[in-house]
Amino acid sequence: MIKFWNKRVKHGVLTENIELDRELEKIKKEIQDSVKKKFAGSLAIRMVDSGSCNACEAECNALANPYYDLERLGIYFVASPRHADVMLLSGIMTFNMTPHAKEAYEQIPAPKWVISLGDCPAMQAPFEKTYAINAPAENHLPITHHIAGCPPSPLEIMQGLLEFLRKI
Repeated sequence: MIKFWNKRVKHGVLTENIELDRELEKIKKEIQDSVKKKFAGSLAIRMVDSGSCNACEAECNALANPYYDLERLGIYFVASPRHADVMLLSGIMTFNMTPHAKEAYEQIPAPKWVISLGDCPAMQAPFEKTYAINAPAENHLPITHHIAGCPPSPLEIMQGLLEFLRKI
């Protein structure tokens, strides 16, 4: 046991994953190239929460940290749908949020796309159809792409954004 702790004190704890870092760099490069080509270098995303537990939002917040650094790739989260190219919809679609999500979609200038994030908008979450739920989101908005997971990790979100960029 003392050998273990001496090694930890001397060398620290290794937390990097070389294979994951290589995969992430490939994804970043392809996202950056696609955004430059298809959106003139800047893709604006308006995130709309239609009744989530905020786990997907927390994972999206991680995309701004220095490890993932989505803004360096040309992808920005914007506060107004009028400045957005894409709506990123998370959460189970509730009756109270349905008109607001539709209104935000209508305010996005054309051409516009909707990406659903997490299992909730696709009604794959551990929720049953109740009086408060108006899901799935595809009944109300034209979903272009879906990123699955509960919640999806930042890497899965980046892979989903890359798949979306390939699709359009």
